[in-house]
Amino acid sequence: MLKTILHYINVNRWRLIKISKNNFLIYCSVFVGLMGGLAAVALKYLVHFMEDLSRNIGAHVPFHFMYIFLPALGILLTILYQHLVNRDQIQKGIGTIIFNIKRNKANMKFNNVYSHLITSSLTVGFGGSSGLEAPIVSTGAAIGSVTGRFFKLTTHQKSLLIAAGASAGIAAVFNSPIAGVLFSLEILLGEISIPTFIPLLIASATGVVVAKILYSRQLFHLATEGWHLQALPFYLLLGLLSGWTAIYISNVAHKLEKGIFKKQNRYVRAVLGGLILGVIILIFPPLLGEGYHYLQEVLNGNINVLQEESLFSTWLQHPLIMAGFIAALVFMKVIAAGITLGSGGNGGTFAPTMFTGAFLGLFVAYAVNLTGWVHLNTSNFIAVGMAGALSGVLHAPLTAIFLIAEITGGYILFIPLMIVSAISYIIARLSNSHNMYWHDLIHEKNVRPDKDYEMLTAIEIRKVVNRKYTAVKRNRPIKELYKLMAETSTNIFAVLDDEKHLQGVVLLDELRKRIVDGTLSATATIEDLMIEPPAVIEYNQSAEDVMDLFDTLDVWQLPVVYHGRFVGFVSKSNMLTEYRKVLIGQHHQPDPFGH
Repeated sequence: MLKTILHYINVNRWRLIKISKNNFLIYCSVFVGLMGGLAAVALKYLVHFMEDLSRNIGAHVPFHFMYIFLPALGILLTILYQHLVNRDQIQKGIGTIIFNIKRNKANMKFNNVYSHLITSSLTVGFGGSSGLEAPIVSTGAAIGSVTGRFFKLTTHQKSLLIAAGASAGIAAVFNSPIAGVLFSLEILLGEISIPTFIPLLIASATGVVVAKILYSRQLFHLATEGWHLQALPFYLLLGLLSGWTAIYISNVAHKLEKGIFKKQNRYVRAVLGGLILGVIILIFPPLLGEGYHYLQEVLNGNINVLQEESLFSTWLQHPLIMAGFIAALVFMKVIAAGITLGSGGNGGTFAPTMFTGAFLGLFVAYAVNLTGWVHLNTSNFIAVGMAGALSGVLHAPLTAIFLIAEITGGYILFIPLMIVSAISYIIARLSNSHNMYWHDLIHEKNVRPDKDYEMLTAIEIRKVVNRKYTAVKRNRPIKELYKLMAETSTNIFAVLDDEKHLQGVVLLDELRKRIVDGTLSATATIEDLMIEPPAVIEYNQSAEDVMDLFDTLDVWQLPVVYHGRFVGFVSKSNMLTEYRKVLIGQHHQPDPFGH
């Protein structure tokens, strides 16, 4: 252990002496990108292994029963690992990453480096109707956080490495480096600047290179000859439908992911939820797993793939019934994903959102083509529908546009992608000004996306309270204040009783005014000059609330009490000084070796 500590100290001493801070962050970005790419590849292979294992298990039971029991088995195995092996230390969801950046000084637990790979591969590999994007984002973010913590980087630098790891994960999974960068900028950091952009770009590119070397398969392939102006009204329609669908996805996913069968223990919840999920998948086989296989087939124009393994394959040969089946998939995918996560599985809503958007686009094109009015390119609408749903759910139109353009090779569809994504984003924003990740943080954990609030939450009132106050009693003669004026530089006095309860305050400016205008009698007491403070601060009150009071009341000092007893004054100038210290501290790298 001692050798390890000494080696760690030597590494940090060497890099502080030999490498500039900016260059070292670039090197860390390369490392995080490399590890994020390896994690993405590992997750893909793990999922394929679990899928093969589940198929081997399913080979020994009647075919359709496989759909019912295997998802429940995968969720149950996920719960067993989380409870017995991981000891419930896993931190799920992209919202948790944002919370750690904003409130936990960009620190994430080490077990998140590997636990998401295991649990999400069990959930999705056995047929859970969820996605792997949120787990790989969490894995990459944890790699970035652990790297930053190892090298004692600042909170700001650790936040950048968390975003770099997330970018590498997204980029490696989808083979989309630009979308990986934009995802972190729009979702995790909420800011775009060159110093922020460069580390993310390096990590994202590194992740893609690693994934291409070790896993060459492309997620989607789209062959298109472009789009035509006659399809423009239907793209506008798709944009509207995408926005409304995004609202539906956010609301349903939010409710189901909170948990189902809450009165039952985790194992009963996993089994019951898994069996319900299995029945849904039995009726709608395309909901099995991520659903990307079916997505690629319909992109290729093979809509008949939806009839395969279906209990209603004969009925689905009728075009109107097929249209109804496609519409049902749009609504059922998010329900299946919500049940998967709400019953204890690990995954995300990223892939289900893409699936829902794709089949929404398929439904619009398929239904319009049935009318014979005009012929729409089905593949184009599938691709653009994915972007529309993502833009509305994530509130990240740039990520949606570039992700779909990169993974499908459909740069020729940029105009439809822009139109649909913009309309969907506007409609979703009208319903909720924040995406589904920020919604929970704001309403449940009191975390807000603005920078000023982030700085203020790092300030503790107890650290800025001035306890060197001057106290007086209300029944004392006013002449005692004259002596205090000569002995102290304060301009406010606390009026306390014997139990240190605040009874009021005396302002030095008011005393001077009364002396000058001659309205203060020689027999006056402190009580004659005492006033009630405009507000009283509680010792554990938030810094944001205190600053709001200063601005609203237009005062510079307020009294602070703890359990009813006066402890001191807090001044606006002290608050602003502490704010500046926090701002500098987030960007300044401490030197643990005193260099």
